Amino acid sequence: MQYNHQEIEKRWQQFWADNQTFKASNESEKPKYYVLDMFPYPSGAGLHVGHPLGYIASDIYARYKRHKGFNVLHPQGYDSFGLPAEQYAIQTGQHPAITTETNIKTYRRQLDNIGFSFDWSREVRTSSPEYYKWTQWIFIQLFNSWYNKDTDKAEDVSTLISKFEAEGNANINAVSDEDIVEFTAEGWKSFSTKEQQEILLQYRLTFLSDTEVNWCPALGTVLANDEIVNGVSERGGHPVVRKKMTQWSMRISAYAQRLLDGLQNIDWPQPLKDSQTNWIGRSQGAMVSFDVENYDAKIDVFTTRPDTIFGVSFMTLAPEHDLVAQITTDEQREAVEAYVEATSKRSERDRMADVKTISGVFTGAYALHPFTGKQVPIWIGDYVLASYGTGAVMAVPCGDQRDYDFAKHFGLEIPNIFADVDISEKANDAKDGIKLVNSDFLDGLNYKKGMKTVIYELEKRGFGFGKINYRLRDAVFSRQRYWGEPFPVYYKDGIPKMIDAEHLPIELPEVEKYLPTEDGKPPLGNSTEWAWDTINSKVVSNNLINDTSIFPLELNTMPGWAGSSWYFNRYMDSNNEGEFVSKEAVDYWKEVDLYIGGSEHATGHLLYARFWQKFLFDRGLLPVDEFAKKLINQGMILGTSAFVYRVEGTNSFVSKGLIEDKKVQPIHTDVSLVNASDELDIEGFKNHPLNIDFKDAEFILEDGKYIVGREVEKMSKSKYNVVNPDLICEEYGADSLRLFEMFLGPLEQTKPWKTSGISGVYSFLKKLWKLYIGENGVNVSDVEPTKEELKTLHKTIKKVEEDIENFSFNTSVSTFMIAVNELTAQKCNKRAVLEPLLVLISPYAPHIAEELWSQLGHTESIATVAFPKFEASYLVESSKNYPVSFNGKMRFTLELPLDMSKEEIEKVVMANEKTQAQLAGREPKKVIIVPGKIINIVG
Repeated sequence: MQYNHQEIEKRWQQFWADNQTFKASNESEKPKYYVLDMFPYPSGAGLHVGHPLGYIASDIYARYKRHKGFNVLHPQGYDSFGLPAEQYAIQTGQHPAITTETNIKTYRRQLDNIGFSFDWSREVRTSSPEYYKWTQWIFIQLFNSWYNKDTDKAEDVSTLISKFEAEGNANINAVSDEDIVEFTAEGWKSFSTKEQQEILLQYRLTFLSDTEVNWCPALGTVLANDEIVNGVSERGGHPVVRKKMTQWSMRISAYAQRLLDGLQNIDWPQPLKDSQTNWIGRSQGAMVSFDVENYDAKIDVFTTRPDTIFGVSFMTLAPEHDLVAQITTDEQREAVEAYVEATSKRSERDRMADVKTISGVFTGAYALHPFTGKQVPIWIGDYVLASYGTGAVMAVPCGDQRDYDFAKHFGLEIPNIFADVDISEKANDAKDGIKLVNSDFLDGLNYKKGMKTVIYELEKRGFGFGKINYRLRDAVFSRQRYWGEPFPVYYKDGIPKMIDAEHLPIELPEVEKYLPTEDGKPPLGNSTEWAWDTINSKVVSNNLINDTSIFPLELNTMPGWAGSSWYFNRYMDSNNEGEFVSKEAVDYWKEVDLYIGGSEHATGHLLYARFWQKFLFDRGLLPVDEFAKKLINQGMILGTSAFVYRVEGTNSFVSKGLIEDKKVQPIHTDVSLVNASDELDIEGFKNHPLNIDFKDAEFILEDGKYIVGREVEKMSKSKYNVVNPDLICEEYGADSLRLFEMFLGPLEQTKPWKTSGISGVYSFLKKLWKLYIGENGVNVSDVEPTKEELKTLHKTIKKVEEDIENFSFNTSVSTFMIAVNELTAQKCNKRAVLEPLLVLISPYAPHIAEELWSQLGHTESIATVAFPKFEASYLVESSKNYPVSFNGKMRFTLELPLDMSKEEIEKVVMANEKTQAQLAGREPKKVIIVPGKIINIVG
């Protein structure tokens, strides 16, 4: 009876589906455990073998926890809104919903083939109206909330209105826009409804504002920083410019300190915590106001080193700063406008990364030093960002390297306020003992005291105040795309109004084109039925808009991170039509116990999700303010790419070993066209649909073969180095794939894939099979196992349990191999050993475990069988295999009980025939015995 992985795996996958083996209950006497993967975007390319790495790890842990008696929630779904499907729709005219559905079917088939223990009854799709109904609902809750600094939490906006009605806003301690105009209670009551709503927008947690964004004209949408690479869009490589647009934004900045503090309470990787800490960027210092000479304008600057204020010799504004156009002189206008135009084509990320380029333009205007009244020239430079701080810096060349380089480059003044510091030394490296000069009230103070003194003087003189600042900016929440969540918003007299929750979801309309309209409106502007009838509470034709009862709907859609910021809560109660999650469900599951996903989401998804979790906690909708107790970042599986070498200027390809001094262009080729000896299938290459230009190419061979080059790099469809898991499952089985991916190395590390290595794991599974199944069927005995067999079993139990608890899955696979080798050598066929061994292996290789469990006569699934209990007594040695030496040289070994005394050991050794043969009738001079260690006979 042979091991037939295809038949076995198909049978058990069907069994799990039919019996809903992994369906979790929201009511159980068992302790709960929630294991979650970051859900995938269903691309048209499907999965490659790098994608399942984290899924396999989480599945092993979920299965292990079931064996340990937990009620395990292990769901899966799809992050199914996004730009790729929309771009495909633009190119082909096919609706994104159709593409997405097709891709999801492929993903589901591939995931099922690998044997994951997902509870598919809870599947979510962010593009499903049943799901995004609740994303829209959460948006409404954010709109109807403000952040009260006094209570340090979000509250319903009705409490803010009550304060306005009672006392105005002078004493309101809120996170809000900075240009708030004070008013009294009487003033509030005198405002029109529109004026009141405009004021409330300055406090709401989601609000409309004019924001600098990354605008991609070719894609017709705003892009996030992480969607831009080297100044162009990641998708398509299109130019991106900075542009000011009216956008929906969210006040994530209100939660900056709590997001920092919360990192202390979660078990997440330190590098990820560091990324979030740096992204939030807390700094303590002062706000300083500089008057602009000859203008009714002020430049506000945040500085962490107010004590260096007497070293300010120029100011630098971000090119997109609001004051640039106002204060630029006629003489400098042409140069300034050209520089602003050039800067608009660079992303913020590129500008932050470029520390070598020194560029800038003088505006022709001057600020006035708040203490000395001295003229301070105002420049613009692209190293200053409008979105960071105030978009302006006070430059201190003697205290900051970049300011120093800028001043040196443009020949600006470099005053030295430090008595004993080199002018190129950074201020942050200054020590307590540095003395400050050039001011009456700072002379002789060290810099820490100097900071407090300057802040005091600034506040006393009305030039500034102490402040804690954060790098974290409010998040832009609008996208000029079609394939995203529609906002539940219509506009009355220019003021946004929320659609009542009972009428959600507001579903995406059908459109003829997925591109922006000819007059630049987002794709939803192509819809002829996109207006809200407030009387009948439904979407109606645009022709019916009358601005009295029927109003235009919002044309933007939400960004990709909207649906992914709360999906983990929806899994707890995914079929609930009346609530985003019931109190009973969320009180039971509370939070994710183990979350596995990529580190690339550190400052995107993971930061936004924590923000939404804290907000929903504030509003009493969730019981905890962090959504995941433990998080692991899985590493990356790299692909081994193959390259052919085209001789420059020709259509000839030279084999790798013949390149020598030839000028060649390396070109990626499909790895499926290359065998294990790195030989290219030349005809396959010529006939490949992507190589139409090379159909008649000449190939210069070595020894009759074309040898390709190899390089290990990121596994990617664009590099033609992806390996399809379907092919691996077909040839070697899903259990082999699962074991091999874990065997490659530690979960968190990056490691290369090499298909040839999987055959060793496959051989192991066949060897495991033979422990249980002989030529005539099951070969398992009920005879009591030997001590050695029990020792092998229990050291395996101990090691595997430790490995799983420490997420060291690679060493578990090695342990299984050792155990099977030992049991094979022992010719073990004892049920008392082989049944527990199957439970140990089941999380890793569930299909073969289920099959053998069934072959052993069990009718229930192995999935919830109790995990074997480790018994230390089986590892306690009762005897010792002593090395017996003569004059220090070991001649033979002797197995003796460990409880024998020295005298008893000597008696047995001396009586042994091998000892007598070594002595040849001589009397030993000395017998050295160390019980449990050595025996040495000195002749």
